[in-house]
Amino acid sequence: MSAKEEPKKNAAENFGKMIESFGNAISQIFEDPELKEKAREFGKSAAESAETFAKRFKDEEVKAKFREAGKAAQDFGNSLADTFRDDDKK
Repeated sequence: MSAKEEPKKNAAENFGKMIESFGNAISQIFEDPELKEKAREFGKSAAESAETFAKRFKDEEVKAKFREAGKAAQDFGNSLADTFRDDDKK
């Protein structure tokens, strides 16, 4: 594997880990073991598909979609932080 391929594979692996972590966090919030298992399965599947993801990361349209997804995730995180900040003030 060349040095050029390594970041793309890491991005794909990180994507799988992110999905798994997100699913685990959501399942813990709702205390749902079935949801947790499904999230774990999905995250594992995404991580195992790292090579396919890495190939798609080369596509400019896919990059743009991931930027949109990243922005949406950031907006969601910011709104949660604002909510928690507002709750702490009460």
